[in-house]
Amino acid sequence: MSVCSGIAVANIYYAQPLLHALGNAFAIHATVATLITTLTQLGYAIGLVLIVPLGDRLDRRRLIPGVALACSFSLAVAAAAPGAEWFIGASLGVGIGATCTQLMVPLAAHLAAPEQRGAVVGRVMAGLLIGILLARAFAGIVADHLGWRAVFGLAALAMLAMAIVLGRYLPAVATPAAGMGYAQTLTSVGRLIIDLPVLRRRIVYGSCGFAGFTMIWTGLSFLLANPPYHYTKTVIGLFSLLGAAGSLGAGFAGRLFDRGWTRSATRGFMLSAITAFALMAGLWRTVGVIIIGLLLMDFGVQGVQILNQSTIYTLAPEARSRITTAYMTCFFLAGAAGSALTGTLIQTYGWPGLTVTAALLELAALGFALTERAA
Repeated sequence: MSVCSGIAVANIYYAQPLLHALGNAFAIHATVATLITTLTQLGYAIGLVLIVPLGDRLDRRRLIPGVALACSFSLAVAAAAPGAEWFIGASLGVGIGATCTQLMVPLAAHLAAPEQRGAVVGRVMAGLLIGILLARAFAGIVADHLGWRAVFGLAALAMLAMAIVLGRYLPAVATPAAGMGYAQTLTSVGRLIIDLPVLRRRIVYGSCGFAGFTMIWTGLSFLLANPPYHYTKTVIGLFSLLGAAGSLGAGFAGRLFDRGWTRSATRGFMLSAITAFALMAGLWRTVGVIIIGLLLMDFGVQGVQILNQSTIYTLAPEARSRITTAYMTCFFLAGAAGSALTGTLIQTYGWPGLTVTAALLELAALGFALTERAA
């Protein structure tokens, strides 16, 4: 499940280091090119709303492979896209299909023993994060040697293989909301947000951090492709390997959760991200500072994410897929908003303006976290 989560979520990030190249290939402006990332994340949000809640009422052994097959088809369309409109449309489908990873995370939490839930969620999320960081490196290397179309063609084959494996090996698990209708299942998501204040709080923490995180990774390809760096697509893609700090933060955060240190750890991870944004805003012409900033940012943002998910899965065990929908929909809508703003911020205020905006968002989350009282 950890490996498959990584394969599935990687599809959201293949385009990020290629935005400059895709803009040139389709002869579109940078602001339009960033819509590729925006539409992918919006698709992910749509899938979270319309598909992920079904994990509480349908057989996940069929649901997850079916969603993976749909993602494979969208990736194939992207690989063969004759123009920007086809690619952007396919990106929406890729985002929707990639939500099969969010069907697996609550399943892992359901299967875990209560005293190990943080560690198990952290382990699956570590695989997911490794998928994210390898996605950008993979995309850059393959695009430089085989062209950008090969990136999405190979991804389509990977999702097809994943669907076959999952269809055979996923365990049978009871569906607690099997008697609910589809409309009732969807509307119950809103009720969970209203009834669970801890869920609302964790949504704010995650959304602020992920909006800034997405701004940085979306804008990074423009920073590194232009002066003073002029890096190739391969080098830009390799920067994603710095996201290994995020996978390290996932395991560490999971253990902190199991030990009961959630509140203080959340604030500590937020401070790591704020420090990262501040460094990259002031010293962006030094590549060493960019590297350190990316390490600290991934460690901080992903650490908060693991603490958030481990916390919300304790709230209503019978509704974990719907809780995932509530949390992750807001999370990725925030990411989509961050992506949409990136082009404008880069064009108007440059990289410093982008990173200052990300820092302000994380500061707002920290300020809200400081109002949280001990249980």
